[in-house]
Amino acid sequence: MKISKPGRGWLLRLVIAFSFTQGAVSMARPAVSYRALALGADARAIGVIAGIYALLPLFAAVPLGRRTDHGRCAPLLPIGVALIATGCAFSGTAGSLPAMAAWSGVMGLGHLSFVIGAQSIVARQSAPEDQDRNFGHFTIGASLGQLIGPIAAGLVVSEHDGAMGRTSAAALFVAAALAAFSVTSLWRIERRPDGTAAGPAEEAPARKVSVRSILTTRGVASGMFISLAVLSATDILTAYLPVVGEQRGISPAVVGVLLSLRAAATVACRLAMTPMIRLMGRTALMAVSCLGAALLCAGIALPVPAWALGVLLAGLGFCLGVGQPLSMTTVVQAAPEGARSTALALRLTGNRLGQVAAPASAGLLAGLAGTAAPFVMLGGLLLISAAIAVRPLRGRPAADPVGDRPVPEKRPAEGRTEESSSASRGTGRPPR
Repeated sequence: MKISKPGRGWLLRLVIAFSFTQGAVSMARPAVSYRALALGADARAIGVIAGIYALLPLFAAVPLGRRTDHGRCAPLLPIGVALIATGCAFSGTAGSLPAMAAWSGVMGLGHLSFVIGAQSIVARQSAPEDQDRNFGHFTIGASLGQLIGPIAAGLVVSEHDGAMGRTSAAALFVAAALAAFSVTSLWRIERRPDGTAAGPAEEAPARKVSVRSILTTRGVASGMFISLAVLSATDILTAYLPVVGEQRGISPAVVGVLLSLRAAATVACRLAMTPMIRLMGRTALMAVSCLGAALLCAGIALPVPAWALGVLLAGLGFCLGVGQPLSMTTVVQAAPEGARSTALALRLTGNRLGQVAAPASAGLLAGLAGTAAPFVMLGGLLLISAAIAVRPLRGRPAADPVGDRPVPEKRPAEGRTEESSSASRGTGRPPR
C-alpha cells in the first residue's frame, strides 16, 4: 500500500490499529444480536439494542471534536480501545437485554472516540491533494475489520444444542481481546510532516466556529447525509442479516461469510477508488454508487437463495465503499479553518443519529411487515442520497469542494501548481 510522504509509517500503523478495532466491533455486533436472540429478544428488541450502540456517541461527538481541534488527537485512540474492549467483555457476561443494551452503548462510545481521533489525524497530516487517497486507505482498515469480524463471529457462534448463548458470549470475549491488541500499533501515530512529534494544533484559531456556521457551509450537510445513509445501510446489514438468516434457514457461519463478502467488495472498491475518481469525478462517482446501492439493498428483501444473496451483497459492498471516504474529504475540505475536527465530529454525529433512528425504524418495520422491510427502507434512503449527490452536477462551480471532475488549480501563495486530482480542489491550505 502506498503511503503519503513524509512519515510513511504513521498511516500504515493507523490502518492496522483500525483494522483490529473495527474487526472487534464487527465481530461483536452480530454476536450481540445472537446473544440477544438467545436471551429471548425479538426483531424489535434487536433494533433497540442496535440503536443504543449509537446513543451515547450522539451526545459526545461534538465535544470530542472541539477538544481535538485545539489539542492532540492521539490520546483518543487508546481511550477508544479501552471502551470497546470493556463493552465487548461485559456484553458477554450480561444476563439481561437492558444490560446488553447499556454495554453496547459503551462499545459505541469507544468506537466513536477512536474514529474521531483517527480521522482528525488523517485530516491534519494529509496535504489537500492526498486526502482522497489517504482517507480511502484509512477506511480500508475499517473494511478489513468488517471482513474478518463477521467470519470470526460465525465460526465461534453455534446454534446447535442450545449453545447460542454460550458461544455468542465467547465471541464477545474474543472481540474484546482483538480490540485490546490494537494498542500494539498505536505508537508515533500523530506526527507532523517534518517528522517531529505533534503537539496541539498550533494553527487552530482561538475563536470557536459555531456549529451552525459549519453546517451551513456548502458541502458539509450533503456529505453528512450521504455518510449517514451509507453507514445506516452497513449497520442494519450487520444487525439484521443474522435475523434474515435465522428466518431463511441460513447458518451463522454462512451469514458471517456473506457479511465478510460485502466487506471484501468494499476493500476492492477503495483500492480502485483513485482511478474511478479520475475517470468519473468525485460527484458523479458518489451519485452512481448511491443509486446502485439503493437498487441492490432493496433486492435483499427478495426471497433469494444464499448464493444470490452473496452476489447482491458483493455488489452492495462495492457501491457502499465509495460514500465514507469521499464524504470525509468533502466535509474536511468544505469546513472552515480551525474546525475540521468539529466538522468530522458533526459528520459522525449524523452517522450516529442514523444509527439510532435507522435501527429503531427498521425494528418497527420488521415487527409490522417482516425482516425484509428494513432493506426496502434502506433502498429508499440511499435513493435520496443519490439525488442529493447528483445536485452539484447541475451548475456548481468547478472549484467547489463537492463539484464534479477536478481541474488544475494554481497556488501562487505556495509557489506551486496542484496537479489535477480529486482532492486538489481543497482549501489551498498547506498540510499541517
